[in-house]
Amino acid sequence: MMQQTTLNVIAIGIFGMTLSALLTPIFNIPPAIPALATFGILGLVTVDSLSFQGKGTTVLLDWLAQRRSDYRDRILHHEAGHFLVAYLLGIPIAGYTLTAWEALKQGQPGLGGVQFDTQQLSPNPLAIGEMRLTLDRFCTVWMAGIAAETLVYGEAEGGIDDCQKLKEALRLFERPVGEFTTKQRWAMLQAQTMLQDNWEAYEALIKAMAERTSVGDCYRLIQDHYHS
Repeated sequence: MMQQTTLNVIAIGIFGMTLSALLTPIFNIPPAIPALATFGILGLVTVDSLSFQGKGTTVLLDWLAQRRSDYRDRILHHEAGHFLVAYLLGIPIAGYTLTAWEALKQGQPGLGGVQFDTQQLSPNPLAIGEMRLTLDRFCTVWMAGIAAETLVYGEAEGGIDDCQKLKEALRLFERPVGEFTTKQRWAMLQAQTMLQDNWEAYEALIKAMAERTSVGDCYRLIQDHYHS
């Protein structure tokens, strides 16, 4: 299945071809020039989608979006929310990325984000009680990015993938479909409370992550600002 970013580029290419057909007579541009350019772009996108799972398109679109400071800031606040709440809930963090290019270099899919070391979570991960506790913790962490954006900007633009992860986890645990909204709201409230109670640590973490500070140093910074 094609990634949404690839489909968006194809749609833009078709729109560009249609628009060029209308404008070329006005500006006396040979019709072959915009047509060749459009088909060339669509060809590259198709090759990228089939051969590289759309990674090139993702990197390009993210690179273009990264030119906007508001886009970079939102990603930073979003991922810092994931990082801090994961730390507070005892979920080990293996690393983080803030751009698609950084994610690609580290072998991470899509736009990247915060990566977790799930092997260290529980000595008995198959115990029912442990599984439920782990699910609750991860639901809270997944909603922490949206919670952070909402607290800072009043609304969230990212988080679609996070919601999908929560939904898939509930489905894996054979929870009722109707439980998704309730669980999402509960997890969002938990994350917001944790962020508000540790706002100084959150703000310090944002600055540290912007400078690509190591996970270990981010841990120490949070500990310096932690309020139990």
